[in-house]
Amino acid sequence: MATDVVVVGAGPVGLMTACELRLGGADVVVYERLPAPPRESRGAGFTRRTAECFDQRGLLAGLGEMESADAHLGGVRIDLGMFEEDHSGVRGVSQYRTERMLEDWAAELGVPVRRGYEVTGLDEAPDGVTVSFAGPAGRGSDTAAYLVACDGGRSTVRKLTGIAFPGSPPTRGFYTADVTGIQTRRRRIVEDLPGGSMVLAMDLENGVTRVVVHERGMAPRDRGSLTYAELADAWQRLTGESIHHGRCRWLSCFTDASRVAGEYRRGRVFLAGDAAHVQPPAMAQGLSVGVQDAVNLGWKLAATVTGRAPGGLLDTYQDERRPIGRQLARNAAAAIELRLTGQEMDPVRDVLGELVACKDAAGHLAGMLSGLDIRYDMGPGDHPLLGKRIPPGQRLTLADGTRPRIAGLLHTARGLLITTVGSFADQARPYADRIDTVTTAQPLVPGLDTALVRPDGYIAWTHPGTHDDLTHALNRWFGTARTAAASGSDGRLRV
Repeated sequence: MATDVVVVGAGPVGLMTACELRLGGADVVVYERLPAPPRESRGAGFTRRTAECFDQRGLLAGLGEMESADAHLGGVRIDLGMFEEDHSGVRGVSQYRTERMLEDWAAELGVPVRRGYEVTGLDEAPDGVTVSFAGPAGRGSDTAAYLVACDGGRSTVRKLTGIAFPGSPPTRGFYTADVTGIQTRRRRIVEDLPGGSMVLAMDLENGVTRVVVHERGMAPRDRGSLTYAELADAWQRLTGESIHHGRCRWLSCFTDASRVAGEYRRGRVFLAGDAAHVQPPAMAQGLSVGVQDAVNLGWKLAATVTGRAPGGLLDTYQDERRPIGRQLARNAAAAIELRLTGQEMDPVRDVLGELVACKDAAGHLAGMLSGLDIRYDMGPGDHPLLGKRIPPGQRLTLADGTRPRIAGLLHTARGLLITTVGSFADQARPYADRIDTVTTAQPLVPGLDTALVRPDGYIAWTHPGTHDDLTHALNRWFGTARTAAASGSDGRLRV
């Protein structure tokens, strides 16, 4: 094979996927249709869990100044102050800024990003995938063991593979633009207007204002036919303010359609990000869920191509992530209806407002919107942390008195065993080529002496609380232990 994995698309999801693969030891190349990084920023923030994903790899500080974002579902606010754990998202970080950070990381890891390469075909064989492309030097092809499509909602790879993309048809249209030179009142969270219209205005960076407009009755339309004057006219009708004098840097439109791929994997081809799920940007979730797709898939696929993965590991990607995509589509549709249906929706808004005043109901919604409530099936067990993410900001207490943050222990995208029990540390020693063991002076939480953490930050085994033993969990998620004679210097199996 020319390479282990081809990733199609150099947006945040594609770059994150490629870097996760490289951390896991896979050879990877990224093909991107555009000749240069785009300057526009479709996304302008991300959820708490996505911030944690960046933190786990030492990336969060590289994004610079960030603003906390409140939580709401379709305009119904959730008081995050009632929870001990921070559920707030991040606002005001342009997608361009996120992509720039990830591209720097890719360069640091030695991941080649080939720009101006448009995928035109693919052919899957039992042992690999051949990708055809049109590039700066003409047409060509490349062969890889696997392909990951991160090429957006209109994914060429998804269409070539024939994976269905069912969902709700569009019924509403929205106009959006990045504009400089305007001083309109900021509306960082959508401002609802009578009759089901809405406007948004938020700061990005370098004096750029993101504006979004939906006027009741605004129908879906082709983005190529929209003019800035039309957006500015609609803004003035709804707010009484003129932004016609602004300089438009980017203009687009979107709809309220939601779609989820029927499969996230077909053979040697995987879908991630918008290629797997699209939805209206009602809650700034698209980029966030896509990055989490990348973190879930990357270590599993890397373990597979380097010969370390147990059987069935790749199947867990679809099993774990497709339900999240379906939940995302449902939540986005609910948010749109709450936000943009007229006064007839007021009784539902009132009831929901009363419900989220109750901590349990608010906690359910806040956990779902933040991504902190995700729980994967790790097998039989009853510990409340089993299958949930480990808080990366938590500190451990070691025997020498040092207190490292868990995030710092996950930077290398390896497994992590946290334990106070010497015998468990001994059991994990044969897996030292893929798992780090940290022996602590105090348990992670009271009553929990050991936790096995996957590279994506989710707890795969606990003691007490998991019915199977540690060796079973190690084999299930990290493959069978190796002896020095069974592996080469690069960690790959020699058969």
